[in-house]
Amino acid sequence: MESYILLGLGANFCFALATIIFTHFSNKVSSSWMNCAKASIACVCFFIFILSFEKMYAISTLGISLFFISGFIGLGVGDIFLLKSFSILGPGRTLMLFGFQPVFLGAMGKLLFNQDMELGKIISVIFFICCLITLSFESFRKDKSWGVKGMAIALLGMSLDSIGVLLTRHAFDISPGLSAMQGNLYRCLGAISVFVIMSFFRPLNFFSTFKSFTAKEKGFTIFGSILGTFLSLSLYLRALQTAHLGTLSGINITGTLFSSLFESIFLKRKPTISLFIALGFFICGMWSLISF
Repeated sequence: MESYILLGLGANFCFALATIIFTHFSNKVSSSWMNCAKASIACVCFFIFILSFEKMYAISTLGISLFFISGFIGLGVGDIFLLKSFSILGPGRTLMLFGFQPVFLGAMGKLLFNQDMELGKIISVIFFICCLITLSFESFRKDKSWGVKGMAIALLGMSLDSIGVLLTRHAFDISPGLSAMQGNLYRCLGAISVFVIMSFFRPLNFFSTFKSFTAKEKGFTIFGSILGTFLSLSLYLRALQTAHLGTLSGINITGTLFSSLFESIFLKRKPTISLFIALGFFICGMWSLISF
């Protein structure tokens, strides 16, 4: 088994477990606050790791700019929509909509990096669309609403995340000696800049809110940020350095299975028939990605 497959699976497991914490604090405070917290805590972790175990690699201005912009778009703006969707749809259903990402990244990988777009990725989009329709029908039966708002927010977050992935891959291509940790540091700085700009228009009250938490809540915030951002991104960017974009994004959808499991265990949300049907379409889509 290729190493990037194990790295990708590990990254998705860590992120899926952390989404339970992200969802809780997005509901308790806001998605912007939680996103700022996880980016800031992860940035400190990356900085400490690099000072302790690595030497700073000389990188071009273009390389730094690409990492910074990818963090601004993907980790900053994109994850605001992602965490907002967690609050509306739940982590499992949100990550299921990321089934469209392999098709998007596969097409862009073909255009930008001359990576082949296999038949399996084209077939898989049919199953992922069926998955989307199933989730819409479930929302309609429950709330008499098609859940368009939540799904639109999730798909927007997915699109911005995909753009960030493309920029990050290009940055690694022009900076072959750069470690994943240093790339993540620059990306986190880009994400933090989003919230610095936002604070001029709408204060996040980051420190005062954190101080108001109990010791247990502070611990969960730090643990979730380390697990879902520092560790998850460390594994993911290491895989991204060598993996095929479409294939790696296909592996990323395993986060749906992990997240649905953790959602049922920790949030006490009983799986519905519609969710099982959607997971069936999801598995067929994954099979198409892997088999063809």
